[in-house]
Amino acid sequence: MSVNRNRVVVVGGGLAGLAAALEAVDGGATVTLLERRPRLGGATWSFQRRGIWFDNGQHVFLRCCTAYRAFLERIGVADRVFLQRRLDIPVLRPGGATGSIRRTAGPAPLHLAPALLTYPHLKPRQRLRVLRAGWALRRLDPDDPALDDIAFGDWLSDHGQDAAAVETFWNLVVLPTVNVTAAEASLKLAAKVFVTGLLTDAPAADIGWSRIPLAALHGDAARRALESAGGLVRTRAGVTGVGTDSSGGLTVQVDGEPVAADSVVVAVPHDAVDSLLPPGSIPAQDRLGDLGVSPIINVHLVYERPVTDLGMFAAVDSDVEYVFDRTEAAGLDDGRQCLALSLSAANSYLRWSAADLIAHFSGELARLVPAAARATLTESIVTREPTATFNGVPGTHRLRTGAECAIPGVYLAGAWCDTGWPATMEGAVRSGTRAGRLAARFATTAPPRSPTTGRSAAPIQA
Repeated sequence: MSVNRNRVVVVGGGLAGLAAALEAVDGGATVTLLERRPRLGGATWSFQRRGIWFDNGQHVFLRCCTAYRAFLERIGVADRVFLQRRLDIPVLRPGGATGSIRRTAGPAPLHLAPALLTYPHLKPRQRLRVLRAGWALRRLDPDDPALDDIAFGDWLSDHGQDAAAVETFWNLVVLPTVNVTAAEASLKLAAKVFVTGLLTDAPAADIGWSRIPLAALHGDAARRALESAGGLVRTRAGVTGVGTDSSGGLTVQVDGEPVAADSVVVAVPHDAVDSLLPPGSIPAQDRLGDLGVSPIINVHLVYERPVTDLGMFAAVDSDVEYVFDRTEAAGLDDGRQCLALSLSAANSYLRWSAADLIAHFSGELARLVPAAARATLTESIVTREPTATFNGVPGTHRLRTGAECAIPGVYLAGAWCDTGWPATMEGAVRSGTRAGRLAARFATTAPPRSPTTGRSAAPIQA
């Protein structure tokens, strides 16, 4: 009888870790998932306050996010999200006309041309320049590492885009996806967003979001799916290190106790990896801090009555960036409306008090939606994610790594890993799926290490 080698330990219960655990258990491994917090879901979580559910921030996906959508199918909640039939982003301006970034039924990239040719926030000549720049952007290869040495803002300037075009069009796409401004973003990441999302396949950029609290959509549902497949989930499990023992076997140190594993997936943020792995485990390990962080802040406003019938919208000439109607997810059915104002790359607001943020952005919203000025706020709260994503500026590509590391059987996952995508839910799930597949394969097929030398040995048979 052969020795059973199929123990996979996943460190981290965010989307990457959950995806890795599910992929590994589906691949025949015995999976244990360890999460230091009392909840799963990582950067997507929810809480209840005075009977209202709030998410820590507004998270969206696109139709082209195939790995994330498959993850929702796997955990049984694909019917709990909304996905636009066709991309349509209303763009409001205080006291001005409402524009829209929307697609027609035509093929890419012509599907966006009618909306851009009538876009009221740009002059006719600027609209034509945007179309020409989009055509040039479509010819870029997002997999070309040389693009990561160029700032998207410099590329836009070289292609005739002035400040007005950047603020009223390009930033509306780059800010929420790369979490930096168009001026600062890596051209490689921006090219990925536009080429994959907007310019190659017409339906790719249709926007979706959760209709229920994110905690229920991700952490709760994934836990049920994993446990029903035989996986073990341990929360409040503080992992302090991953490595090998004296016999060469893999161990995970959990609250001071070693847990044996045949393969391990380390699915933690980039700024936590170095503390868990021995030096030299991955390239540029001592420089992972250079990936930096970029914050996201959300201002949640609950009005005593509806103030807008738009499910979501963006804004120009306002400090408001994006607004989402979260009434259904909040669990409100008493006539009130819950709106979430999402602020990407929110460095300038980190030191603001919650009261000041609420006062400022409720005022800004009233400039965009006059009905908000006449309605009463019944609840308001601010959520902050100071380290929401890595800082997607030029030079980040060489700091991102693949799934494998120098320790055989140990794999990496996380939105910061090199998937080609920015730090998004899609990138997190893609990295986790890849790492989980590799871990299951290693754990179930690699010959066991010799208990005396640590080298591989032939399977023991009886």
